[in-house]
Amino acid sequence: MDIATLKELHPDHFNRANAIRVLAMDAVQAANSGHPGMPMGMADVATVLFEKHLKFDAADPDWPDRDRFILSAGHGSMLLYALLHLTGYEDMTLEQLKNFRQLGAITAGHPEYGHAKGIETTTGPLGQGLANAVGFAIAEEALRARYGKKVVDHYTYVISGDGCLMEGISHEAIGLAGMQKLGKLIVLWDDNNISIDGEVSLSDITDQRKRFQAAGWQVIECDGHDPEDIDNALTRARSSKKPSMIACKTHIGFGSPNRQDTSKAHGSPLGPDEIDATRAAYGWTLGPFDIPADIQNAWRTIGSRGAEERANWQERFAGLSPSRQKEMTRVWRGEAPKKLSGVIRALKKQTSESQPKVATRKSSEMVLEVINPVMPETIGGSADLTGSNNTLTSDLGIFDQTNRKGRYVHYGIREHGMAAAMNGMALHGGVKPYGGTFMCFTDYARGAMRLSSLMGVPVTYVMTHDSIGLGEDGPTHQPIEHLAISRATPNVNVFRPCDTVETAEAWEIALTSERTPSVLSLTRQGLPTVRTEHKMKNLTAQGAYVLADAEGKRLVILLATGSEVEIALKARDILQAEDIGTRVVSMPCWELFEEQDETYRRKVLPAGPVRVAVEAAIRFGWDRWLYGERGKREKGAFVGMHGFGASAPAPELYEHFGITPQAVADAAKEML
Repeated sequence: MDIATLKELHPDHFNRANAIRVLAMDAVQAANSGHPGMPMGMADVATVLFEKHLKFDAADPDWPDRDRFILSAGHGSMLLYALLHLTGYEDMTLEQLKNFRQLGAITAGHPEYGHAKGIETTTGPLGQGLANAVGFAIAEEALRARYGKKVVDHYTYVISGDGCLMEGISHEAIGLAGMQKLGKLIVLWDDNNISIDGEVSLSDITDQRKRFQAAGWQVIECDGHDPEDIDNALTRARSSKKPSMIACKTHIGFGSPNRQDTSKAHGSPLGPDEIDATRAAYGWTLGPFDIPADIQNAWRTIGSRGAEERANWQERFAGLSPSRQKEMTRVWRGEAPKKLSGVIRALKKQTSESQPKVATRKSSEMVLEVINPVMPETIGGSADLTGSNNTLTSDLGIFDQTNRKGRYVHYGIREHGMAAAMNGMALHGGVKPYGGTFMCFTDYARGAMRLSSLMGVPVTYVMTHDSIGLGEDGPTHQPIEHLAISRATPNVNVFRPCDTVETAEAWEIALTSERTPSVLSLTRQGLPTVRTEHKMKNLTAQGAYVLADAEGKRLVILLATGSEVEIALKARDILQAEDIGTRVVSMPCWELFEEQDETYRRKVLPAGPVRVAVEAAIRFGWDRWLYGERGKREKGAFVGMHGFGASAPAPELYEHFGITPQAVADAAKEML
């Protein structure tokens, strides 16, 4: 539908949509950077969605049963910011729009979760929002099955662009959603055929409609500038038991006389002259950031449209039993149950007494066996490695279209999609997701893992087979640099526990974290219990601690994590037999140790003794603890990996690469 027809047939809608368009043009021009074309093209779709379908109340942005709106095409952030401002979100003021993309403003270049109410997730890396939305929809299905339709019954809407659908993560997300029959997931595809380089046909000829259909989606088409057609498409989508993709045929930069349907409208300001010409095409006579009172009032009415429905929901929630209300409130707030610490302490005590020798992946399963029954909010999963990751416990049941009360998701070989979906579950609220794969495949999940940290979403990544200790699968599967990659990422706790006790402590920290995701680095090979004296205190929460102190004068400090703590303890025996006083420090979480005060860190790593670090990974990062923290370059050594691994049984590999107790002892003695 062209502008003339739209003006004639739907004048009120046209004016409301134009409010979005002019705010997008003006903000991008004021910032001298940004993406005006997509908001201008999708303004009609967004207007119909917010006016007629989206369940929300701008006065209560955190209403648990609101519909979720996700702008996967995050470069078009001014579409979202304009909608939030126009509908009356308190923090999204006109001043914030005028400061688009400026330091300190909540209107970042791409939507940032936590900056403003109504931003459900951080988007911008294309495809992430679409994959997050699958997690949002899974969470809604699971919570509706658990608590009932009276208090959980909402949709997840996503605006995705051509770029989102070209990204590989979209394939993982679309396949998972179709298999799961997530009928309350609706994707609005901004089908404008333009990317940064030009027409999409420069790089892609995929028939997206058939692609979605092949994955089990309902596919609907509409004119993205015809409000009646858009409304009908959304109505059809809401009645399907399958996820729906609505192909909205739009014009990027809609109304711009010289830039519509060109890549020039995509990622740069239109310029004053083109903005004036576009305003004239719209019949918009007011200046920058000026919205007529009648149009603003119409949008505010849309923003308050859900108030009655929210009030009705609050009545239904109040009608639940007190215990059900209490539990729902707890899980929505992300608070751990009081029973958690008790079951963790009991398992620690039992382990210290029985002293099993098990792989820490098995230790993790042992912990989950006691955690999952007391935390109904956990939803686990694996990227087709359930038996290897040990992530499925007996009480969970499988989540699928036949059992929405199941709490375990078979993600298939979709590491990136799994990680992004877990972000979506955590962001939705009411769910504590964890998922597993081999640690080397953090490479595949990396984009979403980084966003977990950026958003401060407490997702737990169960990464098993964490070193050359996995053995015969060889260097393609043996993580070498992966610990360093995760440790280099801001706001993530990387745990590499040495036994079942430390694994239990790591899980307790992960599940009580409010703003920090966790990576659990777990072994394939069996490890002895080294924490044989039960302690109520969570020592892993200190990041590092003295596991075995020197007998006699302290001359050596050995630092180790995970499977190499056993090696450090054996090296200590060698050194102590030669009257070389040796302390062993277990360092399960560098990040938490770094947060401890100077007094404690000095107590654990005092000046004087030589230091040897041992870890079956690259050295990167270890110099902080060898040379910093009162250490000296001439008194620090590292025993570990310096290149890729090899295919052989694990014991042979440790000998081959020189990661042995004797090698550690020798490295210490060379510096004495």
